[in-house]
Amino acid sequence: MGTDGDKKGLVLVAVLWVVVVLTIIVAVLGRKSRLDTKVCFARIEGLRCKWACRAGIETAIGVLNEDTRESDCLTDLWSDNDEDFNDILLERCSFTTRVIDEASKLNVNAATKGQLLELPEMLEEIADAIIDWRDENDTPSEGGVESGYYEEMPFGYMARNGPFRTIRELLLVKDVMEEFFYGEDTNFNGQLDYNERDGDKSPPADDGDSELDLGWIAYLTCYSYDNNKDASGNQRVNINEGSAKQLEKSLGIRNDKAELIVKNRGDGYKSIGDLISPLGLPTFSQIADRITISSEEKLPGKVNVNTAPEVVLAALLGGDDTAYQIAENIITYRESLMYGIESIGELMQVGSMNIDAFKNIAGSITTRSDVFTIRCVATADRNGFAGATLETEAVVDRSSTPCKILYWYQGTSN
Repeated sequence: MGTDGDKKGLVLVAVLWVVVVLTIIVAVLGRKSRLDTKVCFARIEGLRCKWACRAGIETAIGVLNEDTRESDCLTDLWSDNDEDFNDILLERCSFTTRVIDEASKLNVNAATKGQLLELPEMLEEIADAIIDWRDENDTPSEGGVESGYYEEMPFGYMARNGPFRTIRELLLVKDVMEEFFYGEDTNFNGQLDYNERDGDKSPPADDGDSELDLGWIAYLTCYSYDNNKDASGNQRVNINEGSAKQLEKSLGIRNDKAELIVKNRGDGYKSIGDLISPLGLPTFSQIADRITISSEEKLPGKVNVNTAPEVVLAALLGGDDTAYQIAENIITYRESLMYGIESIGELMQVGSMNIDAFKNIAGSITTRSDVFTIRCVATADRNGFAGATLETEAVVDRSSTPCKILYWYQGTSN
């Protein structure tokens, strides 16, 4: 009897162990199944967000392609378009799109040291390092550095010694820190969010005030240029070339005015603003958008006076108190116009603007834009709650058909 009892006990123990093992297996499989389900849902949400972002980018490109090209300003649909760009629902996702004119910024490949120094928090040694990074030689300037400095870093690299290819390349330059580059607006929505005014309580670190401090990425670009054509798409007339008869015909001006252009040409005009004095302001304003001093097809670094912020305009104008006053007056003037400034000659109507100031900036400004950054953020909908989030950033050039993608990034912010 004892032997039978022992056998029954052993069988019971064995059965209990089998039950325990099976329970563990079921628990593990259940956990793995739940994990697989979550991963599957995350992938589905990610896929939805990916195509929602693509939809936002394509929507913005469509708006840019339909936009008239006579001038570009902040009242255009690409800039002010809540109906097509904000919180758009698509397949259990929502996306928000923002379009930024790259010509509203200083081109880091063309900006002078003085213009760079007008940016907030910019230091002289950083400006020198930026210029050393983009120049073609390997000789450091007084406060700058060249490849020798970067090669000694833990993960060494060479200086570009050529134009910046993306604006985030600035982060490779000596002493360019993220807090300078991104500022407080790390999500690039152009708005002061709660976490951007709460001090050190939550990232990013900010000064806790009610003003959004923008970083250099809001003021610098490496993509901007201006097609050397007028508002009708015709090649601009080079005032340093051609006879008086040719200028009279191509510009539609009186012969005496054409003769004045040739007579005062000398070794060549350095700025189209040099025509103001001999021609008079009315005639100059009439032809300002149709003339050039360059035969190049594309003119890099042009700043759109319709979209540039005060900091950029003031930097172009010299950065002193007078420069800021003129910049403020330009913004006030352009806001009074339905379609913005349509010819740079109109700037002579701006308060505080004088001939010398205009001559200094005439070769650096435009009223139209072709290169834009499009940022789209998509968020998945989990039955009324926010799910996965994805950001896509594209830099597009709409001057060609179809538009050319100059830069593409998809992932988390920054």
